[in-house]
Amino acid sequence: MLEIVGRACNSFCDSHNRRHFLRIGALGLGGLSMPQILRASESTATPGVNNSSGKVLSHKAIIMVYLPGGPSHQDMYDLKMEAPAEIRGSFRPISTNVSGIQICEHLPKIAGMMDKFAIIRSLYGSPDQHASDMCMSGYPIGARGRQDNHPSLGSAMSRLLGPVDRAVPPFVGLTIKTKHAPYSNPGYPGFLGAAHAPFQPDGEGMANMRLQGVTLEQLRDRRNLLESFDRFRRWQDASADMKAYDSYSQKAFDVLTSSKLVEALDVEKEDAATRELYGRGSADPAFGEDAGPHWMDQFLVARRLVEAGVRCVTLSFGSWDRHHSNFARLPSQLAMFDQAITALVSDLHRRGLADDVSVVAWGEFGRTPRINKDAGRDHWPQASCCLLAGGGMRTGQVIGSTNRLGEVPQDRPIHYQDVFATLYRQVGIDVSHATIADHSGRPQYLVDRREPIAELV
Repeated sequence: MLEIVGRACNSFCDSHNRRHFLRIGALGLGGLSMPQILRASESTATPGVNNSSGKVLSHKAIIMVYLPGGPSHQDMYDLKMEAPAEIRGSFRPISTNVSGIQICEHLPKIAGMMDKFAIIRSLYGSPDQHASDMCMSGYPIGARGRQDNHPSLGSAMSRLLGPVDRAVPPFVGLTIKTKHAPYSNPGYPGFLGAAHAPFQPDGEGMANMRLQGVTLEQLRDRRNLLESFDRFRRWQDASADMKAYDSYSQKAFDVLTSSKLVEALDVEKEDAATRELYGRGSADPAFGEDAGPHWMDQFLVARRLVEAGVRCVTLSFGSWDRHHSNFARLPSQLAMFDQAITALVSDLHRRGLADDVSVVAWGEFGRTPRINKDAGRDHWPQASCCLLAGGGMRTGQVIGSTNRLGEVPQDRPIHYQDVFATLYRQVGIDVSHATIADHSGRPQYLVDRREPIAELV
């Protein structure tokens, strides 16, 4: 715990004196304090870009939606109506606003704006691992640990692009904690270390992003907040004690005395119509199972975060490990996903952000073509699916196909890493040339497959 102590003085309007106005704790990222993290980041990351007025310049961003457990490709985007009953299930396809493309009847909102989405039906390359690692980094759990010690997409963006605004972390993970830990990986930094780990608002980091004795209710009072900061900064400038701290500590104070992150996380600032567009949902795990929540608010938080200057936001949604009750539970879950993802994408278009913010939604593998005795589908890493939008990508199309029973990719197989190569390209990172030095100083490519998907770019 780092505490700034100044001389005794008059109280602030909230009755707290200057001596105890600010305490800064470790942010819970690998046990490092905020100044230590910033010091490490300074030695590796490219400085962020700000103009003289302090406003954040335009930047590219990615919102990644992880569907824990493995969504059923045959019941979402790749229905097999000519297959036997034990393969095709009870769902029916509906037409979309793009001629020739059909998807599940329980995704009517996506169908109505299919021109703003791209579907990959021939995704492959993930092992049978119940983990978000493949979706976060392009690498599964391996001999070197989680993500085989490779950096996640968000961590690589943090390292190569740096922060947009020094008061806003470049990488934020909204994923909730789960008992099955591999589900709740928001994107590990791998060999990059804690300097490029995601900031997690529900963890200790957010608890320490508090001014001593000031509640969130007080933070929402913008006028009092700014007045308090102004007085603190005037004291900061005059304090000999303050000048004794190095520049990294002062950067930490810039983060902690800025309201940008807290305000971006506060969806109550949105108007009622926007809140209803996204839906509310719950922070509790879906169906009471050990997976993600049906928390549509997080899609709205993600949009607010990228507008505030975050480069990459990850979140998890739902419980897709449907070994049983597949056709009983998916309709309600698909309806909530349908509402949230279309609200996000339509909101990005309405706000003029569709060319700058890429959206990807996927899981760790697909489900068995054959329905089991419990009306469910089991693990099937041979084929999966992916939904993409925004980022200036070419949408209104389906890429690839599976065979008649949905068992394996047939036309245009797409590897998970091909998607990563595309996402990196859309934020200005050329994976054919970009490398990051590991602990030994050896340059490492971001992915092994380094060709973006031509149909999208």
